[in-house]
Amino acid sequence: MARLHSYATRVTWTGNLGTGTSHFRAYSRAHEVAAGDLPVILGSADPTFRGDASRWNPEQLLLAALSQCHMMSYLHFCAVNGVVVTSYADEATGTMATAGDSGQFTEAVVHPRVTVSEESMVAAAIELHEEAHRACFIANSVNFPVRHEPTVTVG
Repeated sequence: MARLHSYATRVTWTGNLGTGTSHFRAYSRAHEVAAGDLPVILGSADPTFRGDASRWNPEQLLLAALSQCHMMSYLHFCAVNGVVVTSYADEATGTMATAGDSGQFTEAVVHPRVTVSEESMVAAAIELHEEAHRACFIANSVNFPVRHEPTVTVG
């Protein structure tokens, strides 16, 4: 039987510049994302959509969630398979297509740069990205391809 896990967030629009949404140029896309006692994330729209480039946008947050989820799954599989990871960084990329008032992601790619402690671990370290991808909750929840292009070194 599946176990259910529930999550809750709060998004508060802070962009009323005095006249609300009286016109699409009359308001800021500024908002705050919060959950419980966690630090607030300052959000906006992508600058292309009249947003503030100094704040996180939903598209970046989705990409970050995919990247984080892959990393967490990957580190787990490395730990239980005897692969000692000493460093992990990812610079994920995503592509979104828009048409009219709508859009959707067409692809995301995680580019993990992993360092393992021994040369004998490199092959397994590369293969475990497949396991991590299959186990990633977020990748399993989106309707577009999520690929991984890892690099593994010894250090």
